[in-house]
Amino acid sequence: MSLPYPEAERLDVVDELHGHPIPDPYRWLESADDPRTIRWADEQDTLVRDHLDGLPGRDDVHASLTALLRAGAVTPPVWRGKRAFFTRRDATAEHAVLVVRDGDGPDRVLLDPMVLDPTGTTTLDAWSPSQEGGRLAYQISVGGDEESLLYVIDVDTGDPVDGPVDRCRYSPVAWLPGGEQLYYVRRLAPDALPSGEEQFHRRVWRHVLGDDPEHDVEVHGAGLDPTNYYDVHVSRDGRWLTVSASAGTAPRDDVWVGDLTAEELTLREVQVGVDARCVAWVAHDGRLYLLTDRDAPRGRLCVTNPREPDYGSWREAVPESGSEVLEDVALVDGPHDGPLILAAHGRDATSRLSVIDPTNGTRICSVDLPGTGSVSGLHAHPDATTSAWIGYTDFATAPCVLQWDSASPYDTTSWLRAPGDAPPVAAEVTETHYRSADGTEVHLFLISPDGSSDRPRPCVLYGYGGFNVALTPAYSATTLAWVAAGGVWAVANLRGGSEHGEQWHRGGMREAKQNVFDDFAAAADAVVAEGWTTPQQLAIMGGSNGGLLVGAALTQHPERFAAVACSAPLLDMVRYEQFGLGRTWNDEYGTAADRTELSWLLGYSPYHRVESGTAYPAVLFTTFDSDTRVDPLHARKLCAALQHASTGERPILLRREVDVGHGARSVSRTLALATDQLVFLAAQTGLALDRR
Repeated sequence: MSLPYPEAERLDVVDELHGHPIPDPYRWLESADDPRTIRWADEQDTLVRDHLDGLPGRDDVHASLTALLRAGAVTPPVWRGKRAFFTRRDATAEHAVLVVRDGDGPDRVLLDPMVLDPTGTTTLDAWSPSQEGGRLAYQISVGGDEESLLYVIDVDTGDPVDGPVDRCRYSPVAWLPGGEQLYYVRRLAPDALPSGEEQFHRRVWRHVLGDDPEHDVEVHGAGLDPTNYYDVHVSRDGRWLTVSASAGTAPRDDVWVGDLTAEELTLREVQVGVDARCVAWVAHDGRLYLLTDRDAPRGRLCVTNPREPDYGSWREAVPESGSEVLEDVALVDGPHDGPLILAAHGRDATSRLSVIDPTNGTRICSVDLPGTGSVSGLHAHPDATTSAWIGYTDFATAPCVLQWDSASPYDTTSWLRAPGDAPPVAAEVTETHYRSADGTEVHLFLISPDGSSDRPRPCVLYGYGGFNVALTPAYSATTLAWVAAGGVWAVANLRGGSEHGEQWHRGGMREAKQNVFDDFAAAADAVVAEGWTTPQQLAIMGGSNGGLLVGAALTQHPERFAAVACSAPLLDMVRYEQFGLGRTWNDEYGTAADRTELSWLLGYSPYHRVESGTAYPAVLFTTFDSDTRVDPLHARKLCAALQHASTGERPILLRREVDVGHGARSVSRTLALATDQLVFLAAQTGLALDRR
């Protein structure tokens, strides 16, 4: 029997765009403050809690997730002199803390979000130590808004030095030597901007500690694209400033370099107006390094003189590979003219490490990693030593740190393990490939209790497919809890990601976006055809752009899935640009302002593909009221549309949270969300969470 869904009025709202009549019956649900929306949302809250709290196995999956989340995590260190800065989350901690280690001394906690705010709603967004390690700039957000207030503290004493500086969302920090000045990124004041553009119009500024930030010197950004995001970097000797800009999430960067010793700073073009990514910095050897996909879709590392940075002067230090994607590099001391290069490449979403001779770009040797996993960070000392520090994780290994040294180049040693004590889970990883609708080969990970597809089992298929993001092996309590209960977890490396370089990304964006959904549907077919599961036991899961993915899947192929977990999703692709950060994504999806691009969007927009009289799978939407990236209105509108249209008996529910946003959250909130999602999917796919 279907649930008694809250009443949701269907209005006769029809927009006409480029000759297309576009009904929008739930337009009123876009307004969180509308009394009708408030009533409807409150009733959805009651409905979802009554349903989820009564599902079997809650206590068991909660206990399993709690134990697995005790693994904790650490990140590779950022070195300043003899000081190492890194984050660490202990077994029972709500948030990771920022730690400093002085030489061989004990670890000392510099910042603990729970000390800043015992409610757990304050998150540490970013941090950057000064070049000498005496000062630390950090950014925090409250209640999930990701607005990032910038502060500076003294590392020795922990005393405040500067801040707060507001409007610093997505702001890198580049210190000048001496620890008294820095470059950073800040939006213009809202009262100086047109209505609706308060999240745009960033500028690069130079700030003197203690000065009023309203008097900071504007360095760059005036007259450029208002959606630009900026990155800044200052060379170790304080001479060179590099600035890069990308319009929203477009896969291209403009790059400039300037000599800070000149009487007047002039930023010289390195790459402007070129359809290619480029990350640039001047290293300790005085050379300009450029990690780029320009004329190399799988990536390469180039080097040049910052005084003459034109493209014709670039020399390859790490050439493009024919089969692997260059992900990251670290520069360490070596016997050549220039440092040795430790390079992380990806093949089929799995990391490989190697040592490269920069004089000719050849591979000296490969470096062993602990397993089939991911390099999650590759750091070297800015003053150049023979060592590098490597963040590592895989499906069974919590984030840890390895150390590599050129004196023993073939292997790594453990520098710091995750500090927790999670129980081991019997989980086998199987890698396979399948063919998408157009014949493209797609890679798939399957995590299962025994690596066998001898009988079908409840399965969760997870995907993302966008923004050049690769889904690589990573420790996940949610995945392991599902596998520990006897299920299968599948991860598909869809087009739109970076698993095979920029061409793979562009094969799943703009007019090619349907390729992503076809890849996902083919993955569902593959796990059924290979005997891992059945349509009645198959659930799909995704968040953000992955929420769009599963929203498209459930509206295009409702018969292929038993259940859907759709988190913080984009779903109304006609109006997505008008809310949150949507305007910054039109290079990924297209814009409704263009006739041709509107037709792309309408072709897959989940909200506009709902058909009455269809038996839709069970759906659990999860939203976060402080989400300033993807507005919760998307899930509200599709939830109402599906509740009205579906003829099936499976539940369609909306779970929302307050005081949390799109990004970082406390462990207890992660635990509560994952518990609800897993018991919902288990109930619909037949997975017995109680294994006793």
